[in-house]
Amino acid sequence: MAASVRLLAGLGIGVLAWLLPVSFKSLGLPQLEAAGRGTPGLAALGERFVHTEKLGPAQIILTTAREIGSPEAGAIAESLGGLAEAQPALVRWGGWAPALEPLFGLGLDAERGGGAPLDEAGHLRSTPVFELLAPESARGALRASLSGTRSLGVAAILATREVAQAGRFVPALQPGGQPLDAVILLTALLYQGEQFSPELRRELRDLASAANQQDALGHLEEVYIDLLSLAQRLNWVQLAELVSRSSTSTTLGEYAHLARIAPDELPIIYTAALFTDSADRVARYLIRYGKAGAADLRLALALGGGAVQQLVTHQVPIKHSSPAPVFSAAAVFSLRYPGLTLALKYLGYLAAAFLLFRGVERALLSSVLGPGADVWGRSAVQSGVLAIFAAGLLILATEPYLLAASEPFSEYRFRLSIPLLANVAALAESPETLPSPSMNSSTLISIAIFALLQVGIYFICLRKIGEIRAQPLAPLLKLRLVENEDNLFDSGLYIGMMGTATALVLQVLGVIDHNLLAAYASNLFGLVCVALVKIRHVRGFKTRLILEAEAAASAADKGAATEPAPAA
Repeated sequence: MAASVRLLAGLGIGVLAWLLPVSFKSLGLPQLEAAGRGTPGLAALGERFVHTEKLGPAQIILTTAREIGSPEAGAIAESLGGLAEAQPALVRWGGWAPALEPLFGLGLDAERGGGAPLDEAGHLRSTPVFELLAPESARGALRASLSGTRSLGVAAILATREVAQAGRFVPALQPGGQPLDAVILLTALLYQGEQFSPELRRELRDLASAANQQDALGHLEEVYIDLLSLAQRLNWVQLAELVSRSSTSTTLGEYAHLARIAPDELPIIYTAALFTDSADRVARYLIRYGKAGAADLRLALALGGGAVQQLVTHQVPIKHSSPAPVFSAAAVFSLRYPGLTLALKYLGYLAAAFLLFRGVERALLSSVLGPGADVWGRSAVQSGVLAIFAAGLLILATEPYLLAASEPFSEYRFRLSIPLLANVAALAESPETLPSPSMNSSTLISIAIFALLQVGIYFICLRKIGEIRAQPLAPLLKLRLVENEDNLFDSGLYIGMMGTATALVLQVLGVIDHNLLAAYASNLFGLVCVALVKIRHVRGFKTRLILEAEAAASAADKGAATEPAPAA
């Protein structure tokens, strides 16, 4: 195969591998676009809740659409406004609530006059469910309604009102115990209306039974605190939809934690849970990736429900930088077979590097070392080693999350905050100073410069070997000339160490961003350059010179032995 054919084939395979829209530990934008194409968007999700007379979730979906600048916000607002004008009494509770209507006279709100309640910005206003349970009259009516329940779970939850030991709450039957009393009644009402998921119902019943037996709330108190946090921010229907998608109390705790530390992101998080019908995976994603995960969710929500589903299912960040153009068929294939596509991509890098090295050796090195030089060697193993090294460097350069920590930094992780020992404000600001796992342009430029320097040194060394080979000298003299150029052959290592020191100094001075990969890449390139020159070329050249010198000496000895002795 000609050198030009190898070069063209290598470049073609390399470009095709680079264009495959798949990455390690991340999802590319083409993949998310393919996943979201043809799936329901925010407008369809909002219409679904409007048709079921659930204004509360539809309000949050509308808020999300406005925040991400979705063109579907107008359609959602129109549908929601029509339902609110037709049923203004539903706005306060967030929708039709059969469990509450006989208790609080929900149907009388429409008779009291006035349209749908609006806030100062003209948006629909609902009432957090905790505000509805705060008055004693409301709690008294709810206790009377639930007192005759036949549910063992509801009875166990109501019995925790008499538990005397609590950690952060004041016991419900003591003065100041109104918040605990309200949240216990709220929990019992959600349980009675089968709003909790089956797994969470079972867990709450067990926790309530254990609390009654021990006369201490224990872990159940944390569940009550989480429900209280959510009830202060969500209306009845919004809270009911969220708890129905939460399989454990841990998920409730994660959502309450997110609502406390990131209240502005609550509409995004809530809408993602509605899209995926799983609050657990959405909460896990946000707790793991923090603000960056919230930004990725915003992007996925704009692309459609399928994109959100893929993102929270794979639990990986979005790789925002992706090559173009990308064929939709390739994106769909990478979604269905991500492991196979990633293997094809890496094998493509390896095959491209192998063909390129073969083409370069045939086209360039033969002109440097001379037409009679053995540029291919006895085996293709050497070119294979070079191809593996080059493919590895290319993978590191194109996979920003390959070397990232297994547990990425997240601003939303649970933290124990001790005011006397820690400055909470300082901790809140620290995430802004942490570097991003993706390599920026200055890092890539630094690595490229270091690599080009070593390539130049490599060809200088090869040219020197070619000059020595071309001289009409004896093999032993050529061998001494090669040994005299050891410093030149080691120059790649010296340049590599100088590049590492220079990069570290520039990072300290702030000229380039902090990234140890840029600094140590110079040293790594120098080691590889010296190894290639001395092991692959110098060692082989010396071996040939030694063999030629020995052959010449043997021929001289044989000639001396066969020469006739002079006459006496």
